[in-house]
Amino acid sequence: MDPMFPTTDPPGNWSNMSDFNGTDEYWNQFVQPAWRIVLWAIAYSSIVIVSVVGNVVVIWIILAHKRMRTVTNYFLVNLAFAEASMSAFNTVINFTYAVHNEWYFGLVYCRFHNFFPIAAVFASIYSMTAIALDRYVAIIHPLQQRMSSTETKLVVGVIWILALLLAFPQYYYSSTAQLPGRVVCYIDWPEYAVWNFKKMYYVCVAALIYFLPLLVMGCAYLVVGLTLWASEIPGDSSDRYREQLTAKRKVVKMMIVVVCTFATCWLPYHVYFLLYEFFPHLFEETFIQQVYLAIMWLAMSSTMYNPIIYCCLNDRFREGFRQVFRWCPCVPDSSYEGLELKSTRYLQTQTSVYKASRMESTVSTVMPPGEDEHELRARAAALACQPSPDLASNGSSSRSISKTVSETSSFYSSSHLA
Repeated sequence: MDPMFPTTDPPGNWSNMSDFNGTDEYWNQFVQPAWRIVLWAIAYSSIVIVSVVGNVVVIWIILAHKRMRTVTNYFLVNLAFAEASMSAFNTVINFTYAVHNEWYFGLVYCRFHNFFPIAAVFASIYSMTAIALDRYVAIIHPLQQRMSSTETKLVVGVIWILALLLAFPQYYYSSTAQLPGRVVCYIDWPEYAVWNFKKMYYVCVAALIYFLPLLVMGCAYLVVGLTLWASEIPGDSSDRYREQLTAKRKVVKMMIVVVCTFATCWLPYHVYFLLYEFFPHLFEETFIQQVYLAIMWLAMSSTMYNPIIYCCLNDRFREGFRQVFRWCPCVPDSSYEGLELKSTRYLQTQTSVYKASRMESTVSTVMPPGEDEHELRARAAALACQPSPDLASNGSSSRSISKTVSETSSFYSSSHLA
């Protein structure tokens, strides 16, 4: 079976047999009945539709809404782009080649077909690794300066450069060959007497795009999880502190689900090809085609789960999906304003409410004898809601309110994948 990126040698799917006249001919041992091909075609087509549509919507939600352009979300854009691209450009081609065992797409696309999946998977998993490290810094070292938008885009660029470098051997050694009855796309690996370049390359690829980043993410999320969930919330904590902690837990929980889903989908694939490199005789049986199609479907399906996870576990992404699919009768009506940036006026109103609450608490504490408690509370609330010159002045009170507004804005940002 010619796999997605570790391709086999050209004659891998054809057996050589002698006919009654003593001449050699090739026959394809992996021909399938039509009903089975139709079922697999439906399964693979569902991946492409859900993945491309879902990831494009995710990209729109983040880029079209200013408050969604955070460090974590920039990496989610990169992740969505890589997954949508791989699903669009490689899933159907993989399925066609795996079913028909003949390459119809020429040398140029053969090279791209072998080259791009490694780059896309590398970009995907290292985007998730960058998110894990960003969450680690934000939670474990909250006083340390976070990455800026420019630095985040630079990291994304570096990830893609490294991805292209890692995948380049697949492009350079890709070739097509004409066999009796069919054309194959394969990788013509160089042969060295000292070391097996092909086997070493596949082992390095498996380590770099699967085991190493998962180890890093596992350690990062373990420490973050212990910090967020192991410690009890103090009894006298403010509501704002509790809400911030809850928001951080939701973000980390969502990313842990994303990482676990990726690991589950791609583990059988990497095990399959590592076994192929060391035990090739196991892959000469006819049933191996169905095993490969199932394993490849599971790996490719990883590109369609993330939008579903975002929609289920994040309020703002859910509102964005509802806005996009509002024409669908099964989608309930919702307030699209929940996705937009809270205005300055809203934040000032929140500040006034906060001031009223503080003044109310103070008045209640030092209330003189004979004063009516409800009257004082009403007076304090009215005073807080009046236009205050402090909002326009440069005095210390203005700086205090500005700080409160800034903290409130920071809270809303951190509550939604900041």
